[in-house]
Amino acid sequence: MFAINTLQEIIASLKHNKLRTILTGLSVSWGIFILIVLLGAGNGLKNGVTSNFSRRATNTVQMWSGTSSLPYQGLLKSGRSLNFSEKQVDAVDENLVESANQTGIIEKQMNITYNNEFGSFSINGVNPHYYEVFNIEILPGQGRFINDLDLKNNSKVIVLDKKIADVLFKEQSALGKNVQVGDVVFKVVGINSKKERWGDGSAYIPFTTAQLIYNPDRRFHSIAMMVNGLKTEQANDEFNDKIKKTMSQSLRFDPKDTQALWLWNSQKDYIETMKIFAGITIFVSIIGIFTLIAGIVGVSNIMLVSVKERTREIGIRKAIGAPPSSILRSIIIESILITTIFGYIGMVLGVGLTEIINYIMVQSAAQNPSDTGMSVFKDPTVQLSYVFISTAILIIAGILAGYMPARRAVRIKPIEAMREE
Repeated sequence: MFAINTLQEIIASLKHNKLRTILTGLSVSWGIFILIVLLGAGNGLKNGVTSNFSRRATNTVQMWSGTSSLPYQGLLKSGRSLNFSEKQVDAVDENLVESANQTGIIEKQMNITYNNEFGSFSINGVNPHYYEVFNIEILPGQGRFINDLDLKNNSKVIVLDKKIADVLFKEQSALGKNVQVGDVVFKVVGINSKKERWGDGSAYIPFTTAQLIYNPDRRFHSIAMMVNGLKTEQANDEFNDKIKKTMSQSLRFDPKDTQALWLWNSQKDYIETMKIFAGITIFVSIIGIFTLIAGIVGVSNIMLVSVKERTREIGIRKAIGAPPSSILRSIIIESILITTIFGYIGMVLGVGLTEIINYIMVQSAAQNPSDTGMSVFKDPTVQLSYVFISTAILIIAGILAGYMPARRAVRIKPIEAMREE
């Protein structure tokens, strides 16, 4: 009964001071809302850019042979077209202990035909390691990737990106069907469901088969691999220098020649990107914290004014026998009610806004499945733990903001409190 009376009294007080209640509540709601929106925006940027690394493993290194622009030791002139062979793949395996899953890549642009459907697509001759290096995704029921037996037997099998399968086979299943690549017939053994960031899709055949049919000189222009143990930018730079030195010795070009070898190290790019977003996260968090502090200051000031205005009321209540503890309890419960209700409102609005943005982006992606451009913003959501912690901080601040001046007020003698204006 006492709790009900206290609650009724608090509600009556809040109704009587609507402006004060709304201002206090807005301080709380705004602080929580802005914090959630800022953290959500930071997460959205981070998730968007991180997703761009998903096309291949984050520890991937790929290199392409180029054309020498410097003479080599006075023996070989510049302007030589450089090509890889299996000798360079072996050199990587032997000299670079950090490397793993090396694969040569033979790239050809060929027509692929099935019945009356055809198109010009990229044909990649690869070995089974390509699956891990480039994060190929073959779902259950969608076949398999190139395996060692295919390499050994020079098998005429092919794995298609889903883009190609959709063009050639429409609504049919491509598995087990025969397609014609140029003048050669291949059997489809797998479908890669992972979206490419650009282009019309690629097809994959065994490296040895590609060498036999399309590469009689056994030369190619690209090698890819994964690297292990390179956790810093310095370690990746040292590895890049080591691989350039190894290739310069094997292909006989000047290590300082910037046109002879093109190198892409995703691990280094990933580390640099994560450093940038760590800074963004810290920056956003600092802004959010200061916004939260502004909310706390607002709550504290308004609660201080609230208690000051009620000093006369407190004196009257003490004069008629109300114990100080009940007066304190009433003010503290009022603080808790305001900060909890308006904190929850701010939390719902902030989470709601981030979820609406996320929903719009998901629907946009669903309506434009062919849009596979680079993501800049993705899944701008916030962990609920941050939301609850922020709300709890404001509630505690509200309690302290109400308790400290109320504790001082209840210590004033009733006659002095009643004289307050």
